[in-house]
Amino acid sequence: MRTRVIYPGTFDPITNGHKDLVERAARLFDEVVVAIAVGHHKKPLFDLNERVQLVESAVAHLPNVSVCGFSQLLAKFVEEQQATAVLRGLRAVSDFEYEFQLANMNRQLLADFETVFLTPSENLSYISSTLVREIARLGGDVSKFVSPEVVVAFNKKFGFN
Repeated sequence: MRTRVIYPGTFDPITNGHKDLVERAARLFDEVVVAIAVGHHKKPLFDLNERVQLVESAVAHLPNVSVCGFSQLLAKFVEEQQATAVLRGLRAVSDFEYEFQLANMNRQLLADFETVFLTPSENLSYISSTLVREIARLGGDVSKFVSPEVVVAFNKKFGFN
């Protein structure tokens, strides 16, 4: 049986912490689908196409990883993708309560919905897309938190050289 995991998120932007989780999931599962949510409620800085391109460039070295956008209920997307599980990252204990609630709600929507939790490498556990976006917006150096392509995209978006 082939295993397929969905790693959903807005990835605005994809950070080195996200990339770490994708790389480790690629070793654990036959297929990894990085599913980029439209993110209406979060008002992302980058549009969906930009985020898909940035994630694709960050994971291009992983042959069993694909990237796609989605705008529907995650449980429905998981069912359509015939996924084995959903991958969620936990940076801190505070993340667990929300993720646990989300996993249980999704299991109510889809009986065989399984959630797998991974923690990022210790040296990446403090990285947050929200914090990285704010640092970049204020002209700070984010190169140790994101790929060079994301740095370029931030500079273009904010008009920095």
